[in-house]
Amino acid sequence: MTLTDRALTETGLAPAGDGRLLVIACGALAREILALKESGGWDHMDLACLPAILHNRPDRIPPAVEAAVVENRGAYESIFVAYADCGTGGQLAEVCARLGVEMLEGPHCYAFYEGNAAFAARDEIDAFYLTDFLARQFEAFVIKPLGLDRHPELKEMYFGNYRSLVYQAQTDDPALTEKARAAAEYLGLEFERRPTGYGELSRDLKRIAARRP
Repeated sequence: MTLTDRALTETGLAPAGDGRLLVIACGALAREILALKESGGWDHMDLACLPAILHNRPDRIPPAVEAAVVENRGAYESIFVAYADCGTGGQLAEVCARLGVEMLEGPHCYAFYEGNAAFAARDEIDAFYLTDFLARQFEAFVIKPLGLDRHPELKEMYFGNYRSLVYQAQTDDPALTEKARAAAEYLGLEFERRPTGYGELSRDLKRIAARRP
């Protein structure tokens, strides 16, 4: 399987069509979930990803997840939604409850990567976060949507109240660390690399995979 960040951002990932458990996830989690699937030997798990760019319009996430669940429900014995709330204001949780499918706990991936309780305890209101995926896709998710490539003077308006950029590293990749550091310098923020690994994403997927429908 060949994955490109552009495809995961814009179109997502279609399920392979095998397995008994389907995980419906954000495209930004595809590489991490596939790595966990391989290391865990979860051959009964299949993965479908919605376009990661939906995060720029969180109101579109709940209907997109609902459509994916309805479309695939007949082909799998069990479905798990690998999204946290992700800015939907509880709407995604309402959709999942109505459809009878489980989803990740927490407000967003930054929280479940670090651990929801630990993230909440930090209460970092002046920190801007990047993950491995967002470090690679900083231009697509930050620079272009905010128009900073055309109007760099807007950086102060958008980021003037931030103090630091926290890179939550899922992997130990020096090249990604440098990308994240460059993003911090571009935004004029202090840089912190915080190794989180897969956090509670790993825990929850192990729990779901162990059920082996």
